[in-house]
Amino acid sequence: MSATEIATRHFSAAIAEAEGAGLGTDSVCRALLSCVVTKYLEIRPVDDVQSELRFVADNCDPAMDFMFMRP
Repeated sequence: MSATEIATRHFSAAIAEAEGAGLGTDSVCRALLSCVVTKYLEIRPVDDVQSELRFVADNCDPAMDFMFMRP
């Protein structure tokens, strides 16, 4: 099983549990993101974590190619 498969399984379970508890998906996504950042900060320097988050933010539009991709 890959890391992506493990993460996807747990993410889906968290979303389902949040919806079952009457919580919005936005709140659980925000909480999970906070958990990820907290864990990253245990093993990576702040500027590296910020760079990782900027990369994700800059490339989150599914209609756009990644900056390093050519047409």
